[in-house]
Amino acid sequence: MATYVGKRMLQLIPVLLGISVIVFFLLHMIPGDPALVLLGQDAPPSEVERLRNILGLNEPLYVQLFVFLKHLATGNLGRSIFQDEPVSKLIMTHLPATLELAIAAMIIALLIAIPLGILSAVKQFSWLDYANMFFAQIGVSMPVFWMGMLLIIAFSVQLNWLPSFGRGEPLTEALETAVSTGNVYDLVFSLKKLLLPAFTLGITSAALITRMVRSTMLEVLKEDYVRTAEAKGVSTFKVIMKHAFRNALIPVITIVGLQFGGMLGGAIVTETIFAWPGIGRLAITAISQRDFPVIQGTVFVVAFMFAITNLIVDILYAVVNPKIQQ
Repeated sequence: MATYVGKRMLQLIPVLLGISVIVFFLLHMIPGDPALVLLGQDAPPSEVERLRNILGLNEPLYVQLFVFLKHLATGNLGRSIFQDEPVSKLIMTHLPATLELAIAAMIIALLIAIPLGILSAVKQFSWLDYANMFFAQIGVSMPVFWMGMLLIIAFSVQLNWLPSFGRGEPLTEALETAVSTGNVYDLVFSLKKLLLPAFTLGITSAALITRMVRSTMLEVLKEDYVRTAEAKGVSTFKVIMKHAFRNALIPVITIVGLQFGGMLGGAIVTETIFAWPGIGRLAITAISQRDFPVIQGTVFVVAFMFAITNLIVDILYAVVNPKIQQ
């Protein structure tokens, strides 16, 4: 297992390097001058040129790339042009909110998708199967921003059950307060703030995972060992969960890993709709300001987390099926 994990970790290095180089060149193709944005359209050309020299924007691209990669190798993501703070500090301030949102969204997606997918496979072509697949089709087809607005209208404006924007106290801190003091108000308020954006982000993944669970379960349920277990009198629940679902897990793990990685990078729309203070909103603000160090830093961190997610998926493959290590 250690050798297998080590090989997978070494494969991350060229991936992250390639992503960093591609992002660097793509960002410098964006129209707009950070110095001009910072100083304003009416700034004298001499001042704009002086600021460009200070920021290193007048250096050739290969020099800027070398400096960027050199800093990146030491863990230095640069300094924000507009906020005049280390990019790593800005990211660490916003990253917990994105992780909290993505984890909550994935939990919601799994709680919905796994039962529905199994039921659809076991009750194939029943009204329950058709209803679940209709839900999955709606979830895949509906844009995230539209789903978010519908939920806000329904649960915030009409019913007034849930807040429509912002984040409460971080869940870990709210839970610690609830355990230590017995006061659950902050915890409940944080959960209410989290519920709408998490459901909005998780519903599309729930639809995709439902379809994957159904299709893989249908394949496994036709296998000889499943029919043998049924013939031996093994309970239906045990046949489904121990024999069928476990062997259907590898494709499901793949789609879950990809969806979670996509949540980390694709939460920008959800964070914007619900004013959630994550790295998605940080990236949007940086793009509008042409704040290259912040954009590069956020993209690199998201890519790194996506790569780590894929590494975890590979390790889970080996746990579920030890033959993969060979």
